[in-house]
Amino acid sequence: MESERLMKVTKITSLPLQDEEGKIYFFVKVDTDKGIHGLGEVGIARQGNAISKAIEHLSELVIGSDPWETERLWQLMFRSSFFPADKVYSCAISAIDIALWDIKGKSAGMPVYKLLGGPYREKVISYPHTQGNSLKEFLDTCEDHLNKGWKFLRWHQPSNYINDLDGNILEPRKSIKVAVEIMGKVRDKFGYDPEITFDVHTRLDPPEVIQMCKDLETLKPFFIEDPIRSENPGSYENIRSKINLPIAAGEQWATKWPFREVIEKELIDYARIDLCIVGGLTEALKITHWAETHYINIVPHNPLGPVSAAACVSLCMASSNVGVQEMPKAPGTYANKLFPKQIEWEDGFSWCPDTPGLGVDIDMDVAESMIVDPTGFSPRLSRDDGSFTNW
Repeated sequence: MESERLMKVTKITSLPLQDEEGKIYFFVKVDTDKGIHGLGEVGIARQGNAISKAIEHLSELVIGSDPWETERLWQLMFRSSFFPADKVYSCAISAIDIALWDIKGKSAGMPVYKLLGGPYREKVISYPHTQGNSLKEFLDTCEDHLNKGWKFLRWHQPSNYINDLDGNILEPRKSIKVAVEIMGKVRDKFGYDPEITFDVHTRLDPPEVIQMCKDLETLKPFFIEDPIRSENPGSYENIRSKINLPIAAGEQWATKWPFREVIEKELIDYARIDLCIVGGLTEALKITHWAETHYINIVPHNPLGPVSAAACVSLCMASSNVGVQEMPKAPGTYANKLFPKQIEWEDGFSWCPDTPGLGVDIDMDVAESMIVDPTGFSPRLSRDDGSFTNW
């Protein structure tokens, strides 16, 4: 094993890809002189051109280094420019760091979750994305998920109209009424056994979200996610005292520092760590342990691909303070040509196999045929008066 650990990173490759269903991902492949490679994933694919440049820049620090030195390399990447890494650089650090952990697991012949101290649990309860533009379509999707074994349902803040839920006009007061009606319909049809995670997606301001949460109290959602915009974590102090539902937040925060105030003041109940934005497994592990000291559970943010899913589940399998894991689709049901090897899923639970590394691998021949220009913007929502609002 000692000879295996005397590795050097030889190459870092950016892989912005579009799968057979049209979804865009941004992966990173890190190669070593021992023939072992690792995979990472970027959390903001639409900023991929800028992140590609950041990866290229950081490669100057990482190539030639021992991939086992994840803490040293993390600090080197984050602090070497004197100005601490911003969100673009944090995404680049995240992808490289996750790939380094994958290499460590493969070189040691161990799953990453064991390197992290696991398994604390054998499998991780997960929730899918529940979609549908009309009320009927949405309820049909809920029923389909529950029939497949999912124990949770998740959806986001709707538009103004119950039969145009994903429309591009979102007037807060109208959206609130639709949100309360939809959750009521779900409880009427499926009862209170399915857990509900409701994602406001930063689309409301404090007065609106406070009123909506009062209206939702009797419907008992598992948590309310990202109830307000993320730029000022201190604003959670305002809504915390006025909302009687569990709060989840953090998916847009890069590194541990934005989490400091909400953890120390216990302004959230669930930490939505995005491993592909926050700084990878090295940084996510610190936030997870920090949250544990305040009895805050983690709910890793994962709207991405198979590498992100594997990294998130590895962390959850090794951690004691876990609420639930976001899993948009069941592993193995998407991007199969690109990732013939993925983690496992059954009956609403996900887990990493007992194989070295993260438990996923990519078909590079397929990948090279799917490379795209990683640039673009998120969809835009407007209010009735034409003003811009958060997506």
